[in-house]
Amino acid sequence: MSTLEQTAPTNGTSSNPELDIPKLHALPSEQQELYVLTFSSNLARHVAALDADGASSHQVYIKKELFKLITLSSPAPNKAIRNSIGRSFAGIFTKGDRKLLFESINELIAILNTGKGDKDVKAKHAAIHALGSIFEAAGDSAIGQSSLVSALILRQLKISQTLTGFKSSVFRTLGRIVKGVRGSMDEPVSRDIWKQCRAAASSGKGLLVQANACWCLEQFVQETPFFDNSNDYEKLQSAIWKAMDSGSPKVRHAAASVLAAILVKSYSDSPRQDPLPVVRKPKKPTRRSTIAEGEDEIAERPGSPAPSKPATQLTFGISGLLRELSTQYCKPATSNRARAAIIVCLIKGLRGLGESVVQRNYGEITRHLFNNLLSFPSITQNRYRQLTTRKYVRIVLEDVIGRQLLGESGQLDAAKFLVNDILKDYPQALKERPEPSKQTLTGALSALTSLAKSLGSALSTFSESCREGLLQVLQHPSYTVQVYASSCLRAFVLACPQQLLPVLTICMNSVTRELGLLSGTRKSPRRCVGLANGLSAVLSTTSAQPLYGSVDVNSRVLSQATSLLKSSSSSDLRISSTQIQVAWVLIGGLMSLGPSFVKIHLSQLLLLWKNALPKPLNKDHMVQRNVLELSFLAHVRECALGSILAFLEFNSRLLTTDVTKRLAAMLQNTSLFLNGLPSRKTTDDISQRLSPSLQLHDFDLMVRRRVLQCYTKLINLNPAGSSETLLQTNLLPLALSSFASPDNYAPSSLSTSIATSSATFESIWEIGDNSGFGVTGLIRGFDIKPLPGEQDSKTDHHWVTRGGPEAQVDQTLLSPICGGQEHDSISLYIDTALDSFDQPDPPSTEVVNSAIQLFAVALPVQTPKVQESILEQLSSFLSASSLQRDPARKAAMIVNISLALLSALKVTVKETKSASGEIRGLAVEKAMQELLHGFVINPDPYVRNIAAEALGRICSCSGNAFTTNEVNHIVDHIIANRDPNARAGCALALGCIHSQLGGMAAGFHLKNILSIIMSLCSDPHPTVHFWALDSLSRVADSACLSFSGYVTSTLGMLAQLYVNDSHNTETDSLGSSDLEFDLPSEAVIVRCIDSIINVLGPDLQDQAKARDMIMILISQFQTEGDILVLLETARCQEHMYLYASGHMEFSEYVRKLQHDLQSPSLQIRDMALDGLHNLMRRNAEDVISTAEPGLEEQLWQALNSVPEHDVVRSIVRNWLQQTGLSNTAEWVQRCHVVLTKVMKTPEKVQSESTSKASGFPELQDEEAAGFAAASGTGQEDNAGGANSTQELLKWQVRTFAMDCLSELIATCGRDAASHEDSAAEFALQQRIADVVRIAFSASTAGVASLRIRGLRIIDQVLKIFGKTPDPDFAEAPLLEQYQAQIGSALTPAFAADSSPELAAEAVNVCATFIATGIVTDVDRMGRILKLLVSALDNFSSESETAAIGDLQGLSSNAQVMVKMAVFSAWAELQIASAEQKYLVEVVKPHIARLTPLWLASLREFARLRFEPDISTAAGAASLSGSLDMIYAALNRETLLKFYQDSWLNLVDAIASLIEEDSEFVFDALDGKTDGTTPGVPVKSSDINYRDEPVAFFFVLFGLAFEALVSRTGDSQASKDQTLSILQALKKILRPSVSGHAIYQEVVFTETTDMLDRLVLTEGPPIQAVIVEIARNLCLGHPSARTTSHGPPGEEQLTEDIEQLFELTRIMVLVLSGLVPNLSENRNQAPKFLTDESVNLLTLAVSSLVDAAAIFPSIIKTDLHACILNIFASILATASCQETVIPLSLPILRRFIASLSHGSNRSETSQQLHTTLARFHAILKHAQKRDSDAALPCEKNTLLASTVLLSSASSAFDAADPLIARFIAELADSLDSRMTSKVAASCARSLLLLPKRNATEHAIVAHLLPHLLGFLACPSEVEGLEDARTIIVQALVAWVSSLRELKQVQAAMGVVVPTLVVRAKNDESTRRETGARLLEIAAANQVVFRAAVGAMEEGERKVLEELVKSAAGGLGRKKSEEEREAPTIALKMDF
Repeated sequence: MSTLEQTAPTNGTSSNPELDIPKLHALPSEQQELYVLTFSSNLARHVAALDADGASSHQVYIKKELFKLITLSSPAPNKAIRNSIGRSFAGIFTKGDRKLLFESINELIAILNTGKGDKDVKAKHAAIHALGSIFEAAGDSAIGQSSLVSALILRQLKISQTLTGFKSSVFRTLGRIVKGVRGSMDEPVSRDIWKQCRAAASSGKGLLVQANACWCLEQFVQETPFFDNSNDYEKLQSAIWKAMDSGSPKVRHAAASVLAAILVKSYSDSPRQDPLPVVRKPKKPTRRSTIAEGEDEIAERPGSPAPSKPATQLTFGISGLLRELSTQYCKPATSNRARAAIIVCLIKGLRGLGESVVQRNYGEITRHLFNNLLSFPSITQNRYRQLTTRKYVRIVLEDVIGRQLLGESGQLDAAKFLVNDILKDYPQALKERPEPSKQTLTGALSALTSLAKSLGSALSTFSESCREGLLQVLQHPSYTVQVYASSCLRAFVLACPQQLLPVLTICMNSVTRELGLLSGTRKSPRRCVGLANGLSAVLSTTSAQPLYGSVDVNSRVLSQATSLLKSSSSSDLRISSTQIQVAWVLIGGLMSLGPSFVKIHLSQLLLLWKNALPKPLNKDHMVQRNVLELSFLAHVRECALGSILAFLEFNSRLLTTDVTKRLAAMLQNTSLFLNGLPSRKTTDDISQRLSPSLQLHDFDLMVRRRVLQCYTKLINLNPAGSSETLLQTNLLPLALSSFASPDNYAPSSLSTSIATSSATFESIWEIGDNSGFGVTGLIRGFDIKPLPGEQDSKTDHHWVTRGGPEAQVDQTLLSPICGGQEHDSISLYIDTALDSFDQPDPPSTEVVNSAIQLFAVALPVQTPKVQESILEQLSSFLSASSLQRDPARKAAMIVNISLALLSALKVTVKETKSASGEIRGLAVEKAMQELLHGFVINPDPYVRNIAAEALGRICSCSGNAFTTNEVNHIVDHIIANRDPNARAGCALALGCIHSQLGGMAAGFHLKNILSIIMSLCSDPHPTVHFWALDSLSRVADSACLSFSGYVTSTLGMLAQLYVNDSHNTETDSLGSSDLEFDLPSEAVIVRCIDSIINVLGPDLQDQAKARDMIMILISQFQTEGDILVLLETARCQEHMYLYASGHMEFSEYVRKLQHDLQSPSLQIRDMALDGLHNLMRRNAEDVISTAEPGLEEQLWQALNSVPEHDVVRSIVRNWLQQTGLSNTAEWVQRCHVVLTKVMKTPEKVQSESTSKASGFPELQDEEAAGFAAASGTGQEDNAGGANSTQELLKWQVRTFAMDCLSELIATCGRDAASHEDSAAEFALQQRIADVVRIAFSASTAGVASLRIRGLRIIDQVLKIFGKTPDPDFAEAPLLEQYQAQIGSALTPAFAADSSPELAAEAVNVCATFIATGIVTDVDRMGRILKLLVSALDNFSSESETAAIGDLQGLSSNAQVMVKMAVFSAWAELQIASAEQKYLVEVVKPHIARLTPLWLASLREFARLRFEPDISTAAGAASLSGSLDMIYAALNRETLLKFYQDSWLNLVDAIASLIEEDSEFVFDALDGKTDGTTPGVPVKSSDINYRDEPVAFFFVLFGLAFEALVSRTGDSQASKDQTLSILQALKKILRPSVSGHAIYQEVVFTETTDMLDRLVLTEGPPIQAVIVEIARNLCLGHPSARTTSHGPPGEEQLTEDIEQLFELTRIMVLVLSGLVPNLSENRNQAPKFLTDESVNLLTLAVSSLVDAAAIFPSIIKTDLHACILNIFASILATASCQETVIPLSLPILRRFIASLSHGSNRSETSQQLHTTLARFHAILKHAQKRDSDAALPCEKNTLLASTVLLSSASSAFDAADPLIARFIAELADSLDSRMTSKVAASCARSLLLLPKRNATEHAIVAHLLPHLLGFLACPSEVEGLEDARTIIVQALVAWVSSLRELKQVQAAMGVVVPTLVVRAKNDESTRRETGARLLEIAAANQVVFRAAVGAMEEGERKVLEELVKSAAGGLGRKKSEEEREAPTIALKMDF
């Protein structure tokens, strides 16, 4: 690889890159091209980086370098260089001035006029390309030279006849000249070019040439007016029809684009056929020379002497435009390829016309497609054509028009048109409106189905009309129409679930009616079957929308089906067949209800199936039957098997070993029946046919299909233990004969004619007879349909498969078979999630498909012997002699067998969920290997692809030796066989082998494989090097890091190949160019580059050379035009940014992705969205700010076009999560804009007539008008004029915006809960008006989903801001001003068109509104309260017709939902009434009625939750009783959800009533309420509660317990629920409710285990409630009562004392998690305690102390020791010092006080002594001050010791040395500035002890000397004044507290002198000391005088001064007080 030149171009100042030619030629030849590539790429990047001034100033230098490149002889410029040259020229002339424009053009012309050698041709090629780029960029400045240049380039065609790439460039450049010069082109020259382009487009010589010629024609059509006339159009048409017959999709698309362009350009609302005026132009002098020079090229034939038709202006109306295409489409001679191209043309044309025109003319377009395409005789007479045409029409109407072009209102108009103008014309009612054909009805139904899926609940605006039309069409005699009507009905019911019950009822009654008519003259068996299919399709939706279904209807359908089966035997054969078919169809529909329904009837169903599928009698008996009887028997079996298949699809849970055996036996019986059928299965006698159109052969195929499908399903679902049953001997032969037998297929007449002339056979894929000689339908090109349960979804589409409607059209041609829904009516309710265009294949093809799938799952689990014989049989089938005359059948067999082997190997290597088995044994491997070796060199690329994949997998499962031999064999074959197909297949096989083995296992073979693949990559044959490069990509991907050593050489080779002309479409060879055209080598080279990027990964940042070369190649790939190349390039850039983002230009990448969002290719748009998603996951705001304005708009547009697009939704959600809290107001505005955005779609066609609008009514609801007014778009509505359409975004997008707003509000709410001053909450509060407006608008919208979300947001707003005061009027709530809007928003939820979900949500909002306190006056609550009261009245009694507001006709499930919402709402009010007292008045009148209802609901919830599923082994005997009881299991899952959402509120409400001790609550809990309580039904309890105190206790406790035990997830919601449940449980577990029930051993053990688990796994809030529960259980324990009431000394240890220990253990467990010194693992405890943890710790300690009080005294001592240890541990814990200990000391005092009153004094004394000693040790440790917590610890220890001594002094001996030591420590602490105040306080407490015992006297005796010394002999430490003041006050108080005279005398004798000495030492304390002395004097004046008298003279004088000064101060103070007193006062001084 060459060294890359480092150029850093900047605007205007940088030096220009210069091509160093000597250096270039000095390089080795293989590096020269790379050097030039690097230079040209850098030059192009340099030009791109220049600004306008830079481009102008650098033009001269850049031009010089560009001409150096053009004229370079070696290496001559290749395609990549030409592209760079073109980009550079375009860049300098687009951005800069154009002074060098003419000079550049002239120099390029000079190059074109030079010699004709090979090198000259290369230079000319580059010059032509450069001219195209120049004219495209600056053609408007070179109009004068355009004619000369065009003629000169046209003349080059002569030398380019054998040079395909050169010739294609000529046409491309001419098109670019036209594009640049536009209408100023010279007409004669234009006509010359036009003629040559037409000739090239129709010639078929070179696909690239054809495509470029078509592109040139398209430019002429779009840019010039010369050819807009009928004559030119007709000539163009004939050329285009020929081009459309091309085998290349790209050529067909190019031709379609030309025709679409001219049709769109000629479109007019009012077409006129005016003759063109003849304009005579003066001849230009320059023209003569041009013609003279190129005369031989452009000479015209002389005109015909016949009178010519005058040229008319080309104009088409919509019908004329469509007729142009449909006429050609319907010609019998038109090929399938041309038909596909015409459809592509139609798609392009409709897109070109634009949304407005299509919407206006939707009716005309659909009618034309239905009548002139679908119903045209030449189409309907050929089955394949009919099915492909139907598919094409579906693509056009459903995908292009329905999803891409029409907005929501357009879709609604379209749906109305289809219903009112097509479906309702059947049956014919008006003479002038003929009945539509069955093809028209089929197309209309299919289109309506798609619209129903897109519109969803928006369809409900005309649901009644839609339902009537569909039910009418359902009775059409055509089976196809019936099936499509059933499918449409299913989609309709899913969109409008309110219609489910009416549709079911009508269908049910219609089926009953028609069945009754079967025996009469008006019988219509077909109508019966149609109605049955409709009924079963609608039934299958019931499980998806349980709120709207009916158990009653399900039951009636089943009973009718079973009775039909029983009575059918007594009817005529044909009537019986109809009855049986109807019955089994209905049963099949019921199977989708799932195991809950089916298991009740399983034994009955097994019996019915057994009767329908009996063991056949002997073959002679079969021979005696006629064809009619055999057809009937086959028909019965097919119908029964259909229901079995549906059973297996939806009820796999019921497959026990027994059921599996029975079903396997039935399938075995059916396959025996098939074997016994006669070989002749057709008859011409109509009377011998069961159905006129079906032969016995058809019934045979349908039964065979079902048998194979059921077997496959059964083996896949195989329950353990039944595998032997399923591996019956006939399984594989049955499958084998179905897909691989040489003779066992059904050839059509076309197939037969082709087979007779083997010379005409080309490809199995192009036969197009809907049979394809029995080829499988599982293959579409390189795409293989995944097996059932296949896990790797990436295999669905090969990377070369393009996406989009046009690609779907092309893919239809890749198979000779086209599907249709009528092929298998079971698809109505099975596989409904499949792609809408993926429909069942014909029965004969489905037999092959099912057989292959059965073979795949059955072969791997057979024994090696069986496997070997099966493979040998396959080989013998392939070598059958009959195949020599039937090459088409052999081709089909090869496809089938190769796919079967691949599928079996997929199962073996565990790519599916089936039992994997194994392919083992040398013989088996060899047999399979030989087959695959033959397939891998097959000329068919699709077969080679399958075989290569299979070889990879067989190597994966067969071991290393096998792989080595296989790799060697393939390498030898490549060397020996020069056939390109063989080499391509072998290369692909090597890649597959390596990718399947993986990096580690394949490391041994890597070098060998890589060397051969890299040599094949350089092979000039396109097929070989394309697949070799594909293999190289696979190898690099799978080798990962093992590939690192080969990166440099591989990258160099790839760059060489890219610049090599043999590896691109512009190669000279015609054959190579054509092969390159549809599978371009550039695309696979990009894939290899992407693989290398992934191999290097983050190492890209360090490997500059590799990275730079990759960046150069990527920049080149970006300029390619092929979609595949651009897709893979986008993937490369995505990975490049992932690994080396620092080396990519972020802004450039973002803008490139943004540009890609506008791409016409769906795949590129999706790739761009993926790239943006990855970028915005890092930093969304950066991306938005970097992008050009409008990115956000583009994202919403993308979502609007595909509302279910997960990537766009994820982008917006990520963005919201990142910036929701910081940009709250912006997000509110954003959501508001999305909800009110009016989309304007400009028309793409200038229509002449704009006065007449669509004939459909305009659907603009009030919501849209309101939104438009709110967002100020009212004036803009008319601004767009007639050329734009306006409407809101689709409702799904608006719903998503509402979800985002809801998520934003929830996030703000969580933020506000955790931060007091939440900026997000404040911002949301500022925009609350907008939020309410948005919610109000949504809640009154026309779509239920929007309404629900509107109410949900109102509910969130009420909960967050309900109690927030208005910032302007603090006395009023913020939301008070919005109560009118909130009330109005609730009204529509109770209207007749509402839904149960909406009503339930509205009830919640009502409760939230009342509970928040916005209105506290009951009289002012108005209709909101009335709604709740009336709802309670309606649902408090058991009624089948309960309603809420005007919403009536609720199903039983819906009633439960709304009922639970109502009860929950009242429960919320009851809970809130504890805080909001005004609610007491609201709830009180209803509480007596509510409580039994709540309890009844909880009991029902408990029954659903805990009772085993009803009838686990139920037989027919148990099917007595009410339907609700029989089908309880069916409703169980549905109802549980409603109860699950509400039960906690109900429990909380009851718990709050228990807390209030309401009498009626205990009556209700005891079940004593009776009929006197209004509206409360009395139900006998299902459970025997024995003698428990409260009857309902176990219901409440069981629900709470089960919810806590089964809780999953760590989400916040889950934790909040756990907390709520525990709080409710705390209220329930009180003696008045639980009695002794909770203390039963089993209950208690389970409860404490659960509490233990929660303590260990949950946070402080939950632990706190658990501690309270444990404390309450302790205090309420039976043994606690005996302890408290029994006489002391008689206590007995009961067995349940263990329970008390268990409860206290829970408390200690909590403590051990918080205090490190208490747990063995000290690291578990937190280093810092939060407020929650502090509160929890003190609660736990307090609870432990409370619990200790009730323990029997026998075992109290141990518990006391434990508690004292806990206190000491807390005291020694650093994290507890600041917060916990101050709160714990009062608890310690309480605890020690309780100890001192205990009976066991000696042990207590010992414990307290030990505790004091431990405190002393802690104090000593703290005094070391070795941590920040040491000082607080010292203070706290002094306090704790003081508490201990003061509270339990009696427990200590007076002479205890510990006391003296503590007092000494206390005294030392007095002298420390840090602890003196605390020590002084402690000393005061000890000094003032009441002296009740000797210990207290001893404490004072120890303490007093220290205190007196502290005052009298002050230390030099500063800051002790406060402590001395405290000591002085303490001494004075102590003296005052003494009562005995001696004590007082002694005390005063020491205290008074000490005070005097203190005053003498410190003058500042004199006044204070005097005041204290006066206090002492006041205590006992006599003793005071004596004490003063005993003092020395000097001291006495000081004392007198102190007393006088203090007295004076008091006197002054007193006089001041007197002066300030009121002047009028009684004289009190007497």
